[in-house]
Amino acid sequence: MKKKFLSGLPLVLSCLLICGCGARETVTAGDVTPVGEIVIDASGDPDSAGIARLDLDGAVLPVLPDVTTAADNSELAPSQLKKGDQNPVVMELQERLMSLGYMDNDEPTDFYGDATAVAVMHFQRQNELTQDGICGTETWDKIFSSSAPYYKVVKGTDGDDIAQIQQRLYELGYLADASSVTGHFGDETEQAVIKLQSVNGLSQDGAVGKETINLLYSDEVKANFVAFGEESEIVRRAQARLKELGYYTDEPDGKFGNGTMEALRQFQSFNDLVVDGYLGPSTRLALDSPDAVSFALRVGDENSAVTTVQQRLASLGYLNSSNVTGYYGSITESAVKNFQSVNGLSSDGTVGAMTMAKLNSSDAKKKPAGSSSSSGGSSSSGNRRPSSSGGSSGGSSSSGGSSSVGSGGATVSGSAQALVNEASKHLGKPYVWGAKGPNSFDCSGFVYYCLRQVGVNQSYLTSSGWRNPGRYQRISSFDSIQAGDIVVVSGHVGIAAGGGTVIDASSSNGRVVHRSLSSWWRNNFIVAWRIFG
Repeated sequence: MKKKFLSGLPLVLSCLLICGCGARETVTAGDVTPVGEIVIDASGDPDSAGIARLDLDGAVLPVLPDVTTAADNSELAPSQLKKGDQNPVVMELQERLMSLGYMDNDEPTDFYGDATAVAVMHFQRQNELTQDGICGTETWDKIFSSSAPYYKVVKGTDGDDIAQIQQRLYELGYLADASSVTGHFGDETEQAVIKLQSVNGLSQDGAVGKETINLLYSDEVKANFVAFGEESEIVRRAQARLKELGYYTDEPDGKFGNGTMEALRQFQSFNDLVVDGYLGPSTRLALDSPDAVSFALRVGDENSAVTTVQQRLASLGYLNSSNVTGYYGSITESAVKNFQSVNGLSSDGTVGAMTMAKLNSSDAKKKPAGSSSSSGGSSSSGNRRPSSSGGSSGGSSSSGGSSSVGSGGATVSGSAQALVNEASKHLGKPYVWGAKGPNSFDCSGFVYYCLRQVGVNQSYLTSSGWRNPGRYQRISSFDSIQAGDIVVVSGHVGIAAGGGTVIDASSSNGRVVHRSLSSWWRNNFIVAWRIFG
């Protein structure tokens, strides 16, 4: 790649040729002020001026008129790029920073915003340059060098990104206390990283580079605390609390098996924690909190917990055994409402802690003989996940108010238009990595916040987590995206706004923007999720 910086002076192609004698003729590049002169003998013969031939044919270097114009200059970068600048080469800079791990993946833009400046500062920090967030010629050259290093932090480093890494190490049990989340990479953090690398089979260098940073948020990461296969009083106490909240259905035995892991993952999902199935510090604190969110199964869910509930409803006569499918459809909802009514519970059709407790109690009432049945009908029509192929390419729904049921079966309040309207309210608010609103957002935090505001009880997911949220209708075709869909691309997520546009918290723009679903989105497209029918 050619460097595109100017020194601040107009770019002029000129040469200074010095003759031995005779008259001289000055040739300039159009009307541009020359920085030198081309000197040729009046005869036009360079040999007569004692000048060496410049190529094999003996021709002198030709003069190129008007090689640089004002329009050309506008397409080249200034001698330095800084926050607030807008220039086409910023797109190249952002793309390079993303590929090196300093910036979240996003559609590159020509705007040099806060996120770009922070990414440049992190690069400068790693390369022992002045950390001013300004991309001058030295920083540019190093970023585009073939030897430019991937993002990496080591002991002695300070920054907000260090605090994020420490928080994850704490959640995984490699840092023992929340007070260790300081933003300073000291001895304790280094030892925690080494232990993480040791447990997970990585090279134990104590630095957080490409492999380690990717591992921290992967599904394969192994934690440093109570996990699958262990047996202890800590596990038994956690099981008891999970059962109290409606997530665990068996009797607590202190053995960390599949049931405990599934219950923990569901608890983490409902309580905005990283869903990893480990009993770590953050999960333990959330379990013990009086504000812990109780379990509730609802239409659209599909997991082993649904199967357990359906089996119990079938044994009590509320559901036909052929409808035990693991998918919470309309037949299961009707059966739950019937059970709740007979057992003196609020008939809302969701299985929360009280309903779960009653279902598993010895005094749960069976369906009265001769009562009308709500469990009949074809299992394929109301208790299996409908086909998720394709999807309508029509416009967005503009109806507000009542809930709607998408063809994937998930019932949520509000409408697609309500979600788009909510997203539009936040246009221009700053992009801040890890922020979940209401005054700043990153891409996944923006989607999480907007869904919550329109009544969708969706737990926080990272952009990678949105690859398979396991609840909504899957839209596999980019051309089938419609307003209100959650659009997932490699490393990024946004809310489709209709008309081939998307609203997202953009790191490259440095703010929430409304923009086209361009070829970049198409080329990086993974999946979309239809929440509203």
